[in-house]
Amino acid sequence: MSYVVVARYHTKEGEEDTVLPLLDTMAAASRQEPGNLAYRVHQGTEDPRAIVLYEEYVSEADFTAHCATPHFREIVLGKVVPLLESRDVLRCTLRPEVRA
Repeated sequence: MSYVVVARYHTKEGEEDTVLPLLDTMAAASRQEPGNLAYRVHQGTEDPRAIVLYEEYVSEADFTAHCATPHFREIVLGKVVPLLESRDVLRCTLRPEVRA
């Protein structure tokens, strides 16, 4: 089973054009990490300041390793987070199918 992270960001007014290229760089670097299955950046169609990241890893340990990388610390924590009004991170595992 994979380990999924959905991060919801809301940028400060006018900062989305700064944040999005940073997240594109982050996505490219993250996709090269062992254990990363997907890293996708989405922008709201009704609110362009709303950004959703969909990240998928082989395991929770792979996500933990991701959070310790220099690119995560430099780009997300150092550059992106200061430009956000809000940040919410939801960690998920796949629920087993229930057959009726």
